Amino acid sequence: MPTTTTLRAGVRLLAAIGSGLLVSSAFPGQDIWWLAPVGVGLLSAAVFGARWRLALLLGLAHGLAFFLPTLSWTGVYVGNLPWVALATLEALYLAVMCALTSVVQQAFLTSRLRPLAYAAVPLAWVLQEWARGTTPFGGFPWARLAFSQADSPLAPFARFGGAPGLTFAVATLGVLLHLVARELTHHVGRPRRTQAAAYRPLAVGLTLLALAPLGLAVATAPPTDGRKVSVLFVQGNVPKAGLDFNAQRRKVLDNHVQGTLAAVATGHPAPSLVVWPENSSDIDPFQNPDAAADIRLAVETAKAPVLVGAVLNGPDPYVSNASLFYRPGDPTPQRYIKQHPVPFAEYIPYRDFFRNFSSKVDLVTRDFTKGDRAGGFEVPVAGERPYWIIPTICFEVAYDGLMRDSTLQPGRDASILAVQTNNATFGYTAESDQQFAISRIRAIEHGRSVVHVSTVGVSGFINPDGTYVDKTTLFTAAARYGSPVVRTEVTVSDRLGPTPEYAAGLAFVALLALGLCLGRRTAKVGRAADGPPAPAQPRRDPVVV
Repeated sequence: MPTTTTLRAGVRLLAAIGSGLLVSSAFPGQDIWWLAPVGVGLLSAAVFGARWRLALLLGLAHGLAFFLPTLSWTGVYVGNLPWVALATLEALYLAVMCALTSVVQQAFLTSRLRPLAYAAVPLAWVLQEWARGTTPFGGFPWARLAFSQADSPLAPFARFGGAPGLTFAVATLGVLLHLVARELTHHVGRPRRTQAAAYRPLAVGLTLLALAPLGLAVATAPPTDGRKVSVLFVQGNVPKAGLDFNAQRRKVLDNHVQGTLAAVATGHPAPSLVVWPENSSDIDPFQNPDAAADIRLAVETAKAPVLVGAVLNGPDPYVSNASLFYRPGDPTPQRYIKQHPVPFAEYIPYRDFFRNFSSKVDLVTRDFTKGDRAGGFEVPVAGERPYWIIPTICFEVAYDGLMRDSTLQPGRDASILAVQTNNATFGYTAESDQQFAISRIRAIEHGRSVVHVSTVGVSGFINPDGTYVDKTTLFTAAARYGSPVVRTEVTVSDRLGPTPEYAAGLAFVALLALGLCLGRRTAKVGRAADGPPAPAQPRRDPVVV
């Protein structure tokens, strides 16, 4: 017969798995944003009071239940091994998070500082996302709690705390749900006075902490004012989905050229800018005169600059993922080189070693080089001040520091952001919508309009408050005119930079140090209580008067 301890561990494990599935359902695919705090609350309940070894297992179970479905698109064409390996790696960060949280909580459970046991959860969640977003090989900051909240009333808080602050708010709300459920069930049948006394200080404090971001966000809706400019994006589509989407590279380029010519032929007033997606020209226009001539035809016909996503040969032995900025009358385009190539997709670290696990590594025949500076191109507007278009290529949109540094380049404050991406390698999965949701959070965080353009979809114009227009569907050809606003605001989030993560780190370390001190003090008291007994007192007979 299983022991009571084993049964309780089993219940905790089931709760951890369920919590992972709930958090996964908050992301595009299911897109039920409010399940994120519910899932965090359930995980908090599963880990609360558990020893660190059990907490480690619970975090791993939660992480696998979370990342396996959320990142399933990573294996759609390359098989299960890379998908499961990535999901497991990401889950390990959650396992460590839960183990460290357990260590902190154990120190406070029998202390008058018990409320601090709950505060460890949102702090640890911010640190966990920072860790897996920076390590290894530059990290993979996908599927952060913040990125599930594009349709949430909490989303405007990204203007103040950025993605880390928004994650903290979601996790705190989840802990509040755990606390309310725990206190209500723990005190059932007890006198009302005892229940209220135990519940009030914890509930009131965490309620205020969780609802403060929501109140701030509601009271200060993101501004959407600014000068409107005309922009055309072209989603040219590809001949087929999959890893060999560019097997007909000429056709992909032709699709974007023809899409631009057809959009201009409708008689719409000339746009100030045309934006093509990543991989819209996988033929190097610097080495192929035909490709250069076709792009030039689109530029001169549109009578506007065209931002082209291109793959360039070099510097040898590498290739470059680039944004090229073509202007009418100027034969030489400006360029931005992607600063954060994706490991195992655009370059293979330790190729010989990883070839032992999968031959798919050799699908990347040449590694992509790494750009060394942020990009930005000045767009002239007839009769008006110019503005800047700030390019970001594909997964770069998920990296906080890169997006912040690009937005805040000196002298380029009047700007809109362009996210150029190619989702053909992920088929008809939720990856495209997940990336679009990240761009929506970035728009709020930086107070900028975003032109999000994919080779195959989804694409759309995103307003500075995270709302969007003209969103396209997958694997269709589309061209849309829009009027995004140019803004110069520097948000509170931009001014704070990485401070929220530093603050979370310092606070968690302080909690850990305080917990260790309390643990040593408790141990000393315990040893004193278990010491030798006091000498027996002599017996005294009662005095008879």
